[in-house]
Amino acid sequence: MKNENQEYTHPANNTLSVVLGMLIGGLAGAVTMLLLAPRSGKDTRMQIQEKSIELRDRATGMVEDTMAQVRLNANKITAGGREKAKELLQKGEELVIEQLDHVSDAAKAGKKAIQSS
Repeated sequence: MKNENQEYTHPANNTLSVVLGMLIGGLAGAVTMLLLAPRSGKDTRMQIQEKSIELRDRATGMVEDTMAQVRLNANKITAGGREKAKELLQKGEELVIEQLDHVSDAAKAGKKAIQSS
């Protein structure tokens, strides 16, 4: 059953109420924030500036440390590569000498076989 004493509310009235409630709530929040803020705006800006300078200095230091470490690792890799290249060159020379000895021995054996036949 429908109650005849109930009034019909237009949706625009509800929307207006919601907007008005949001506006009042926002203003109350802003006032509360200003009253409870730990520092003044000038102090807050100064603190932000100091912290940003500190952060910049820390970042610069970290980049410099990282670059030094990269250079050190690059030098180690380069030195290790040179050492490995020297080892490989020496092994290559030893193999060439060994193969030349084998060829020389084979040539002597062939010459000896030709002379004895």
